Amino acid sequence: MDATSQQLYDGLLDYDAKFGELIPSLATSWDISDDEKVYTFHLRQGVQFHHSDSFSPTRNFNADDVLFSFNRIIDSTHPYHDVSKTGYPFFQSIGFTDLIGKIEKVSDYQVAFHLNRKDASFLSNLATGFAVILSKEYADQLTKMNEQAQIDRLAIGTGPFRLIQYVKNDYIRYYRNKNYWRLTPEVEQVVFDITPKSTTRLAKLITGDCNISALPKAGELPVVIDKETLEVDSIPGFNVAFWALNTERIPLNDVRVRRALAHAIDKENILRAVYQKTAVEAVGMLPPLSWAYSSNTSITQYDPAKARRLLAEAGVTDLTIDIWAIPVARIYNPNAHKTAELIQADLANIGVKVNIITYDWSVFNQKLSKHSYDSVLIGWNADNSDPDNFFTPILSCASVESNSNRSRWCDPAFDAILESAKSTTDKLKRSAFYQQAEQQIAQQVPLIPFAHATRLVVKNKNVTQSKLTPFGGISFTNTTQAATTAIDERGIQ
Repeated sequence: MDATSQQLYDGLLDYDAKFGELIPSLATSWDISDDEKVYTFHLRQGVQFHHSDSFSPTRNFNADDVLFSFNRIIDSTHPYHDVSKTGYPFFQSIGFTDLIGKIEKVSDYQVAFHLNRKDASFLSNLATGFAVILSKEYADQLTKMNEQAQIDRLAIGTGPFRLIQYVKNDYIRYYRNKNYWRLTPEVEQVVFDITPKSTTRLAKLITGDCNISALPKAGELPVVIDKETLEVDSIPGFNVAFWALNTERIPLNDVRVRRALAHAIDKENILRAVYQKTAVEAVGMLPPLSWAYSSNTSITQYDPAKARRLLAEAGVTDLTIDIWAIPVARIYNPNAHKTAELIQADLANIGVKVNIITYDWSVFNQKLSKHSYDSVLIGWNADNSDPDNFFTPILSCASVESNSNRSRWCDPAFDAILESAKSTTDKLKRSAFYQQAEQQIAQQVPLIPFAHATRLVVKNKNVTQSKLTPFGGISFTNTTQAATTAIDERGIQ
């Protein structure tokens, strides 16, 4: 979201966090049919794709690029569909292929999306960092050269910066796009210094090796505050940290066992020890910033005695479970291993033994996709402000197939609630449906949400940039000093 989407690409729409509304990007405007099933986008003219050593575009962005970008996702026979070896998990998790009937080129600068059903979250999903526009002309050139995989490796977009060099596990270098259709970036180049350890990122910031450092740990903030040259930017986040229980594993397939584990967890202790006043307790999936949030959501109270009774009722004794903890810091959980240790201690109080499992990030991801774990400490950083973003991509039946549903939980009744919520644009009605969804999660406990974290960035005071948003990535278009940013080992936050 930070290292590629915001720097290299544009989408049809953007989201203005300040005013809470969708705004034009590569689409200047859009029309919606009376039955709310056809969305016609009017495309921006005169937008140039990046030039690189291997590609010189001969035409500007047009409707062919929109069709290529989205048909690649929804059409399994598309020549570029399987080029992305990891698939399209976000779009798969929201059932995008089933939603889209067809995408029609009305003219060179007009495209119509025909939906099979009404979906109030459709436009918001097009404003995410996943819905980027690629160059069909570049794809055609790569096909002739039999180098299709380069479309994702030597990336070409219309965004504010051009990709110059990527050295795996080391850095990514961008130069500004002088032909950018929006405001030309102030800085000549941006370098993402790929630095997994938070302490090393902070050291590089202090010594001047970088200007902005992502994902600081709460315990490091006093060091920053003591430095006259440094400051912290913060904003409440659109995210949720949760403990996902694999409901396909015995005895976690028994809801009584899952409820017992939920009652055993002291969330307040996790907030104190891990987040240190940089998060609020999660009463459900939705953060307080969401317009569908309700503080009246029924949550599972910390009650070890009740947890023991539920385990006894389920006939479960001498239970041992594994907790997989992500090995990297995330906005929603800066220290998953510490969180796992606290849960381990809580479960020991009810007679449950916990093994904490972690791997190198690439190995962790590979093993996670095979869903052979008992449980995993993970979370979700929202891509837009639509409440559906906290449910469909994480807990729908479609998200089981896309491997973004870490609980492996599929409930048709739950899916029906989500579909009802998306079938209307009335916010009050939608809010009521999402509260039903929250209640269903509280009753069935496929996962245990415990925190909504503040989004933090540490930077030198002489670096000015556009303000943080609660979701999405960080854009450096308006940064006024060249920024070398230390991020995690994937280059994604």
